[in-house]
Amino acid sequence: MTRMDACTTWVRPFIVFVLLAVPLWAQPPAKPARPEALAEPLPADWCRDLPRPGYKELDRLSVAGTWFEVYRIRPGVFAIYEPHQYEEVISYLIVGSQRALLFDTGLGIGDMHEVVSQLTRLPITVLNSHTHFDHIGDNWQFQEILGVDTLYTHRNTAGATDAQLRDVVVPERFCGQPPPGFKPGSYAIPPFKIARFVKDGDVIDLGDRQLEVLLTPGHTPDALCLLDRKHKLLFTGDTFYAGPIFLYVPETDVAAYRRSVERLAQLVPQLDLLLPSHNFPAEKPEMLTRLADAFRQVQSGKAKFKMSEGRREYTFDGFSLLLSP
Repeated sequence: MTRMDACTTWVRPFIVFVLLAVPLWAQPPAKPARPEALAEPLPADWCRDLPRPGYKELDRLSVAGTWFEVYRIRPGVFAIYEPHQYEEVISYLIVGSQRALLFDTGLGIGDMHEVVSQLTRLPITVLNSHTHFDHIGDNWQFQEILGVDTLYTHRNTAGATDAQLRDVVVPERFCGQPPPGFKPGSYAIPPFKIARFVKDGDVIDLGDRQLEVLLTPGHTPDALCLLDRKHKLLFTGDTFYAGPIFLYVPETDVAAYRRSVERLAQLVPQLDLLLPSHNFPAEKPEMLTRLADAFRQVQSGKAKFKMSEGRREYTFDGFSLLLSP
């Protein structure tokens, strides 16, 4: 065997190995599941207690489709509720004389654009209370999206893959049936672009209605609330809602959350109504005072907790706080 023959005998298998291996190396690593989309504690028979009794007192509107329920909370303010999935997400359409603002776009399981088109013909601006998956699901359907200029926000404009969201659409997390044509195996959130960034204190003018942006980081770095001073309304996002408030995911800053809650509690005398982004769309402003007091008890060590799925749960009247161990 010549030197060249020996070299060829060794090189050819190596070349074949490299050619087979390169496509594997070229594959990007699978994105991990989004922390807020991992399987949450699911109480037994959670669906049995829906719809929540308070919805009977609200003005429900008739809209086409089976996924959303729409309620008129105040003139020009519509709660768009998703009662058939465990998150019970609520997005809000706020209509002025010249424009409308959509505060969150929901899970992306139903067609948000279709439902808001039944409520207004005005041009629509989207602003997210924060960029957890259950609030940005249909952002991609809209042209003008506002956002907060944080690294966390920028990362989430990439959307989410089906692998990252698979726990959201397992059968036990539905109450009833998903909308016709929905395929859980391909549920994903498409990327979207932010047209303009907002800062604390910015005012969004819809014509005869002005909405003030209040940055309230804590639940996430980009969490915010909307204040309608004229009509004494506060849209609280996930900073407050009646139910277990999640404060255990990696992006949560507990110290920042406390500061944000204290800030909102100072607004209570100026408010008539809170409009949270989960469970029920009409809460009393005094709940913010209770929330601030509850968090002081937690921080001081006075509040008692029980372990729930490896997390500390502090239970108070009307809500609970879920923190990491």
